[in-house]
Amino acid sequence: MEPAVSDPEAQTSYPEVDRALADLVEGEKTWAGLSLGRRRRLLDRVRDLTVEHADEWVDAAVAVKGLDPNSALVGEEWMSGPYPVATATTGLAASLAKLESGASPLADATFGTAPGGRTTVRALPMTVFDRLLLSGFSADVWLQPGVDRATAQREAGLAQLDPTRTQGVGVVLGAGNITAIAPLDVLYELIAHNRVVVLKLNPIMDRMLPVFAKVLEPFIAVGAVRLLTGGADVGTYLTRHRLVDHVHMTGSALTHDAIVFGTGEEGARRKAAGEPLLDKGMTSELGGVSPTIVLPGKWSRADLEFQAEHVATQRLHNGGYNCIAAQVVVLAAQWEQRDEFLAALRAAVDRAPARPAYYPGSDARVASAAETYPRAERLGEHGGRVLVSGLQPDEFAPLLQTEYFGPVLGVIELRDDGTDFATRAAEVVNDRFVGTLGVNIIAEPSTIDAMGDRFDALLEFLRYGTIAVNAWTGFGFLTAAATWGAFPGHTLSDVQSGIGVVHNAMLIDRPERTVVRGPFRPSPRSLMHREWSITPKPPWFVGNKTAAGTGRLLTAFAGDPSWTRLPAIFASALRG
Repeated sequence: MEPAVSDPEAQTSYPEVDRALADLVEGEKTWAGLSLGRRRRLLDRVRDLTVEHADEWVDAAVAVKGLDPNSALVGEEWMSGPYPVATATTGLAASLAKLESGASPLADATFGTAPGGRTTVRALPMTVFDRLLLSGFSADVWLQPGVDRATAQREAGLAQLDPTRTQGVGVVLGAGNITAIAPLDVLYELIAHNRVVVLKLNPIMDRMLPVFAKVLEPFIAVGAVRLLTGGADVGTYLTRHRLVDHVHMTGSALTHDAIVFGTGEEGARRKAAGEPLLDKGMTSELGGVSPTIVLPGKWSRADLEFQAEHVATQRLHNGGYNCIAAQVVVLAAQWEQRDEFLAALRAAVDRAPARPAYYPGSDARVASAAETYPRAERLGEHGGRVLVSGLQPDEFAPLLQTEYFGPVLGVIELRDDGTDFATRAAEVVNDRFVGTLGVNIIAEPSTIDAMGDRFDALLEFLRYGTIAVNAWTGFGFLTAAATWGAFPGHTLSDVQSGIGVVHNAMLIDRPERTVVRGPFRPSPRSLMHREWSITPKPPWFVGNKTAAGTGRLLTAFAGDPSWTRLPAIFASALRG
C-alpha cells in the first residue's frame, strides 16, 4: 500500500489527489463560514440541477449498464438515480430551514411508540402528495431504546446544530451499482457530519463524472466538494492521506477490511488482533444476504402471482447488483400453498426482462452458486439466473453466508418443530444469515391481524436496519427521511453490513431501524379487500411496462411538486 503523505506540497504519484485535498482544507474554512440559509440554498440549487440534467444522468447510467434505451428497465435508472437525489436535497433543505428558524427538524414530526418502549418518528407519508403518490405505503424510524420525544427533538440536526464547527475532510468511496448512492453519501457527509468531501467514483461509474460535476457544482464552487476517478491504488492513497479525517464507503466487507486492516496475512493478523491500520474514522454500508420471510396464509391466485413478481423484483432489480437485493426466501414447509407459490416464483424469475450482466465478476459468482448447488435451476435468457430450492437444512449454509451479488435466488423451507413459524424464521435470519441491512416480510393482512401483538414483537426481535412489511426494503432506500444502514452495534473487526447510517433527511440522532409498510395487493384489488390503497403495481417492479415514463414524471415532480403534474403520473402508473 502507498505510505501516508507527510507533506501535501511534496511530489507524489497522485498530484491530482493532493491538489483536491489541499483545496478542501481551504474549502473547509469557507464551508464553516456559510450560514444555514446559504447551505439550504445550495441544496435547493443541487435539486434543480439534478432535475435539469436528469436526462443526461439517466443516459449515462443506461450506457454504464448496457440497457436498451427504449426498455422499461430504464425506469430503474430514473428511480434510483436523479429521483432520490432530488427528494433528498428537498428533505435536507427543509431540515436546515427549521434549524435556521430556531426550530428542531422534528418540530412538526409525527411521533409514535414501538415495542420495548421505543419512540418512533414518521418518515412517510409527510405530505398530501405522499399520501396520493405512495398510497398505502409508510415508513417509521424507530429510535434506540431510551430516546424519548423531547431528546429526539433536541438532538435532531446533528452537526448542523453548530454549523461553524466543521469536522475536517471526508472521503466517500462511491458505489458501483446504484447511481444515486455516491451523491447521496456526499450530501450526508456535508450536512449530517459537516465535513467537506472528496468523492472517488467506483471505476464502473466513471461515465457518471460529467453529470455529477454538473449536479454538485454548487458545492464544488464553494470548495466543499471535489470529484476524483481512479482505481484501487487511488482509493488506498486517499484513505491513507494525512489530510483525510474520515472515510465512508459503500461496497463489500472484503474491501472494508482491506482499507481498515490491510491485505494478505498481515491484514488478517491485524483484524484478528483488532489492530486497525487505518488511523481515522470509518463508516460503511456493505450489504449482506437479505432474507424475505413469507408468512403462510390463504392467498388467491392473483395474490400468489403478484407476490411472486414482488420477490423476483427484490432479487432482480438492477440485475441483482444491489446491496439490499433479497437472496433467500424463507418458507414454511407445511404451507398448503407452498408449491403454488414456488411455481409462480419460478415463472416470475424466468420471464423477467433480460439485461446484460454488467457488474464485474457476475458470471463467476452465478457459476459458483450453480456449482455449489448442482440441482439448481437455470432460468431466464441463456440460463443466466439461478434458482436454488429443495434444500435440506445441512445444505443451507453457503446460501446464507455468501452474498452472490447477482441473479441468484434461493429458497429454504423450515419444518414444523412445534415452534411458531414466524418466531423460528426470525431466529434463523438473525442467527444464520450474514449481514443486517434489511429483511422483508410478506403476509396477507388477516395473518398480521391474527398475530396481533406478536407481529409487533416479531419486528422488534429482527436485528436489521430496515424491515419491510409487504414492501421491499429498497423502498426504504428511496425514502429520503428514513435512515439507511445496518442494524447498530457492529465493529470494525465484525463489520457485517456496516457502521452508521445515511439518507436520514430529518437528521435524526441515534436511530435504530426503519420499518416500511406497503399494501399486500395492488389497486383495485386492494380496495376490494379493504386495504385503503390506490397504488397500482409499483413502478419499481421488474415487470412494470411504463416504469421509464413514470420514473421520468416522478423525477420532474420531485423537482417541482404541483397538482397539475399528478394526472400524468397516475395515468402512466395505471398502465404499468
